[in-house]
Amino acid sequence: MFNKNIKLVLAGLTLVWAIYEFAQGHIWNGILIVLLAGMFVFLYFKNEILLLAFLKLRKQDFVGGNKLLDKIKNPSSALIKKQEGYYNFLKGIMISQTNLTQAEKHFKKALQLGLNMDHDKAMVNLQLAGIAMTKRRKREAVNLLNEAKKLDKHGMLKDQIKMVKEQMKKI
Repeated sequence: MFNKNIKLVLAGLTLVWAIYEFAQGHIWNGILIVLLAGMFVFLYFKNEILLLAFLKLRKQDFVGGNKLLDKIKNPSSALIKKQEGYYNFLKGIMISQTNLTQAEKHFKKALQLGLNMDHDKAMVNLQLAGIAMTKRRKREAVNLLNEAKKLDKHGMLKDQIKMVKEQMKKI
């Protein structure tokens, strides 16, 4: 809800307040206030709207998730770079139900901005391979599918990759 810079200022102010409480001899108050400052720092690195959108995605509520993502007016200034990558990742998943061209743009931007986990990158490559396959770009789909297979080190997407390969043989 707050801008990323406001979260850091709030963390700093609560940390100063915690130091004041420690100086006054109120140790437990100081400890709890340090935890409050830690929550502001946590929310700096993990945006609360993105966390709620991930929960909506787990419940298959694409409309609700899209409404949450629309609350972020200017993602490039409101989010740090990795969060903006996940914003585009989520937006691509939400939009892929209706508009594949827009979803492809969001997925490519998510890869460009960067994602933290390899299985997230594999998921984006798998989605892009599916989009390329529906648009009859077989060579690009094969390359993206191979990249997804390489990034999927734990085999979490093995069944989906196999299914896309089977569908590609039909083309």
